[in-house]
Amino acid sequence: MSFPMIRPRRLRSSGTMRRLVRETAVQVDDLVYPLFVKQGSGLKEPISTMTGCFHFSPDTIVDEARQVVELGIPAVLLFGLTHEKDPQGSQAWNDQGPVQQAIRGIKAACPELLVMTDVCLCAYTDHGHCGVLNGQTIENDVSCDLLAKMALSHAQAGADVVAPSDMMDGRVGVIRKSLEAHGLPDVAIMSYAAKYASAFYGPFRGAAESSPSFGDRKAYQMDPANSDQAMLEVALDLEEGADMVMVKPALAYLDIIYKLKQEFKVPMAAYNVSGEYMMIQAAVEAGLMDRRESVMEMLTAMKRAGTDILITYFAKEVATWLRS
Repeated sequence: MSFPMIRPRRLRSSGTMRRLVRETAVQVDDLVYPLFVKQGSGLKEPISTMTGCFHFSPDTIVDEARQVVELGIPAVLLFGLTHEKDPQGSQAWNDQGPVQQAIRGIKAACPELLVMTDVCLCAYTDHGHCGVLNGQTIENDVSCDLLAKMALSHAQAGADVVAPSDMMDGRVGVIRKSLEAHGLPDVAIMSYAAKYASAFYGPFRGAAESSPSFGDRKAYQMDPANSDQAMLEVALDLEEGADMVMVKPALAYLDIIYKLKQEFKVPMAAYNVSGEYMMIQAAVEAGLMDRRESVMEMLTAMKRAGTDILITYFAKEVATWLRS
């Protein structure tokens, strides 16, 4: 019996050989670390629904930002919480709100760190939906105007990137026009362009205190069964002025990431969401999987699919592993 001349195993024969021919690599430069900031001072409270994550106040988040910089991670993504909720979510554009204070503190202490901010009303409204209600229906266009006020407030506080996550139609264009009109043309927009109505957001909703008080978000977030619709959503957001686009969640939507990256040659972000994070946490705690290997395999899959920007709660750990 003759053996083949071509033996793919030759290129898998040692760790050094595998490194040499590796096609995809996760790097520290790919990472964005999400952080939760709430009203108060001196706070660093464990989040019960997300192991290893914390609620920070605007003062304590600065020390966390310094650690992020020391690890070489280029960006953080801020989510705000408030105790003062109303039907419009008016605390979202309060210049003295927790996110606005955190932006100023982080940029003063760590000017080189990119500060991204989530732009959505769900954590600020008393009903937990992502826009203004008329009965039980969201008023799309009115909501866009309020989202633009929120984004502008973040930009004026010093945010480098605003990231609308609400999935209202046309909100990127309204935000872009507002930024331009107020002399902030260099603030980038990272659009949650393909955000699916997913079961994987459960732990986050506890962390952000943003669960809807009635119904669900399926009327504005995307149907998990649809992929062609993601192409349209991204095309529209880019036409309206988005600089980067995002797929959320990531792990169950690798085909969407791949399809979008093949079509649109723009920076592509993937959000490794709370449910994905906690699935690995639970499996590791049960002794079923190796933490480092499972995390790196998951993030490598996202990179292989076409992701440029990895938004992950594992960012600090990954950065430490990559430096060792």
